[in-house]
Amino acid sequence: MSQRSERRGIHVDQSELLCKKGCGYYGNAAWQGLCSKCWREEYQKARQRQIQEDWALAEKLQREEEAAYVSSHSSSQTQPPQSQSQQSLATFSKFEEKKTNEKTRKVTTVKKFFSPSSRTAPKKVPPEKESEKEEKLQGRRESHGENLLRDLKGIFTQPWEMASPTEALVSRLRESHEGKTPSPSITRQSSIETDRVSRDFVEFLKTLQKLGRDIHKQSRGFIESMGNKNDLSAEELSECVQDFYQGMSDRLMNHFKGSSEKVDRVMDQVEKYIMTRLYKSVFCPETSDDEKKDLATQHRIRALHWVTIQMLCVPVDEEIPEVSDSVVKAITDIIEMDSKRVPRDKLACITSCSKHIFNAIRITKNEPASADDFLPTLIYIVLKANPPRLQSNIQYITRFCNPSRLMTGEDGYYFTNLCCAVAFIEKLDAQSLNLSPEDFEHYMSGQASPRQQDDPAAWPQSGSRVNPALSQIHHNLKLLSNLEKRQQEVTEGAQNLQTELSEWQDSVAREVQEILERYPLEIKPRASAIDAENVENDRLPPPLQPQVFAG
Repeated sequence: MSQRSERRGIHVDQSELLCKKGCGYYGNAAWQGLCSKCWREEYQKARQRQIQEDWALAEKLQREEEAAYVSSHSSSQTQPPQSQSQQSLATFSKFEEKKTNEKTRKVTTVKKFFSPSSRTAPKKVPPEKESEKEEKLQGRRESHGENLLRDLKGIFTQPWEMASPTEALVSRLRESHEGKTPSPSITRQSSIETDRVSRDFVEFLKTLQKLGRDIHKQSRGFIESMGNKNDLSAEELSECVQDFYQGMSDRLMNHFKGSSEKVDRVMDQVEKYIMTRLYKSVFCPETSDDEKKDLATQHRIRALHWVTIQMLCVPVDEEIPEVSDSVVKAITDIIEMDSKRVPRDKLACITSCSKHIFNAIRITKNEPASADDFLPTLIYIVLKANPPRLQSNIQYITRFCNPSRLMTGEDGYYFTNLCCAVAFIEKLDAQSLNLSPEDFEHYMSGQASPRQQDDPAAWPQSGSRVNPALSQIHHNLKLLSNLEKRQQEVTEGAQNLQTELSEWQDSVAREVQEILERYPLEIKPRASAIDAENVENDRLPPPLQPQVFAG
């Protein structure tokens, strides 16, 4: 089997990273292999088709209501009042039941865009006002279809224009009046980081003068409008943010006369400000299954802990200190991605991780790294790091990052490779690792390991490209064994020294005793002084003193 066929489970052609429509931009697995631009076009087409179907259904319901009313009104002219009222109510009841069933089954998308007033349940009418209800029934039927069509028209409004700051305030007042709990994103106090980003954003906009004030006003209005859309799905939240990006980018492009560099600089600041403020409400939202995907990915990576460098054909030698440092830095960067709030900062962590991987490959091979070497090494880094909330971070970048960053440039290339690496891990099988299906199942279930610990020959040898953790364990066991031997030697030496000291002390004591016995000590009386018995010493003349004579 050739090397290419052995690695076909890991190798990805560069053409596979591009958009399936052939536009030349990088695609994304979350967008069904399309780039951001083509995906938005397909999404808009599907959305327009759904809106047209909902609109046609709404018109059909309105016609049925009008026909039912005309039928009940014509029959009321030929029947007694009591039977007329009963038949009218029965006909209307059947029609309402049919209409409710059709709405529940088909008009789910339209309901999401209705205003609170259109979702308010009708109040019960007391029996004494039944006659007034019959009189007002015609007016309500005629206005019901108009209200339905008016609500549908709101779908075609741009997301950032659907709710102005004043409308958002009125909506919050209405919710508080109706006893609803305000949105946590509105009442949540700003964190220190949010305040810092807001100050930096204002300082940046001061350099743009009037344009900066307009950008700040539109950004704040968009953030307030997003506070009232917590019930939207993750895709709809993404659509709102991307529409705002697109509208803001178009206005900036007109203002700067097509200078893409200035537009990108402003859009980076806008993205940083908006996504820092909206992070807690749009990252891993409750309406998505991101958390479930995170747990599944973490469990999958933990189950693959036995995968070695040799199985993935990773051209990295971690025995080299520089390579080991690059691997550690790459793991640190991919883990640090979860601590960032702005999609651009998360992309920067992925880019930094990828550059450390390329550096490790270059040092190991002593030549520039290729794309075929990069992807398996990235898979190995992800398996070693097991980054927290990996799927949530990928989805967050996909949904809310400036699309131009994901479509071109090194950020888009590295992010696309990370998506491929995660997809490979999810679909990893025995053929991808050059293993038999039986061995793969045994390794996955924990019944066996690629290296049997009880077999000394199975331990990794120094310099071999194997799992560095097991190599380090083997090295540490050797050190512990040598230390144990040395400790035993030191203990034996200390005991011997203690015995020798005790014997030397006894021998010295015996020698001293023998010398004392051989040469006993005799103490003689002290001799007296020459003039000790001279009692007339006090009568002796004083000693002579030297005298100095002046010449």
